Amino acid sequence: MSKPPFQIDETIQTRVTRAWVLHPEIKSDPDRRLAEHALAEAVSLARALPELEVVGADIVPLKTVRAGMLFGSGKIDEIKKSLHDEEIELVLVDGPVSPVQQRNLEKAWGVKLLDRTGLILEIFSDRAATREGVLQVEMAALSYQRTRLVRAWTHLERQRGGLGFVGGPGETQIEADRRAIDDQLTRLRRQLEKVVKTRALHRAARAKIPYPIIALVGYTNAGKSTLFNHLTGADVMAKDMLFATLDPTMRRLRLPDGPEVILSDTVGFISDLPTELVAAFRATLEEVLAADVICHVRDISHPETEAQAKDVQDIMTTLGVEEDRPTFELWNKLDLLSEGEADAMRARADRDPSVFAISALSGEGLDGLLAAVTQTLQGKKRAATLTLSFSEGRKRAWLFEQELVEEEHQTEDGFEIAVRWTVDQEAKYERL
Repeated sequence: MSKPPFQIDETIQTRVTRAWVLHPEIKSDPDRRLAEHALAEAVSLARALPELEVVGADIVPLKTVRAGMLFGSGKIDEIKKSLHDEEIELVLVDGPVSPVQQRNLEKAWGVKLLDRTGLILEIFSDRAATREGVLQVEMAALSYQRTRLVRAWTHLERQRGGLGFVGGPGETQIEADRRAIDDQLTRLRRQLEKVVKTRALHRAARAKIPYPIIALVGYTNAGKSTLFNHLTGADVMAKDMLFATLDPTMRRLRLPDGPEVILSDTVGFISDLPTELVAAFRATLEEVLAADVICHVRDISHPETEAQAKDVQDIMTTLGVEEDRPTFELWNKLDLLSEGEADAMRARADRDPSVFAISALSGEGLDGLLAAVTQTLQGKKRAATLTLSFSEGRKRAWLFEQELVEEEHQTEDGFEIAVRWTVDQEAKYERL
């Protein structure tokens, strides 16, 4: 087996399960990522679970994928020896593994096996903190399990022959397991609907005090939570770890010379995000869909920063984020670059008004970013004169809260107020 492109950290203690990570490098895949970087990310995923000790990792070159075993017999024997020598209990395969392949490999190696989707589901299950997050993870895991359950039994169904009108071996078990999973999914959906209604009430309450929403999005571990903490003074967990943030966090933030806004920190995206999770976490990502401004945080020091940016864009498109939504790209982690590389990034960013080279750790570049966000939110303002009766005190108070009033005169019937506002602010006023 080929050598891992890094040293395994032997200092990690208090681990429970000894794990080995395998990245199948499929030569026939034209869209495959650089194997070394893909393996490093897979190891980071594995280390995101505290109960795992990553003992080793390997790239396994594959000319073709074997339908029943994934790997060839010689490679399976070679891997088996390494797993036995290192007393491995769990193998993590960085890629999709069919139920049949999983069963055959577990039997051949005598260990438990998880594919990439299963590992990500485990991480999300470990990290979910809010009631909504827990319910969504359970639904995603059941949907994944249901698909694999049905596929796993098809080899028995094929034994019966005929047209399939008469039951065959395994069918009763398939239907029983499927019904059990469907019943549980129904219960979880009902519970989730109640939680979503509560979130909808919170959003409605925020709409009555219509602060603009700025959503931080980006690849996992790009530095969103560090930036969030720097801007708001919050203490959201920010670690050099994949999926350190899972549930959305929101704080109010006063922009310099600008309005008060709500800043939202969201779950990080990742390549090959399980489709079950994209659907399940749509509600969690509603702040992105409703955001007035999106800040796409990129780890500009990462060797695959361009590929990561494309993954984020693809997922936002899948979620239904409009292309014309005001978006800024934040080239984060300048502090990890050499002085020459950082200067080159600053020069490139200066040529594009929607790009800012920053360090969420030191705060470099954030003043320019906040000024641009303020300008975007304020937009082109126009003057207007409003006539309010004495009974419309709520509207008058809102105008002053938003700092839109330029002049006010009291009349016999109420107030005549001169304001300067954007089209968006006018629309929010009309909804009061």
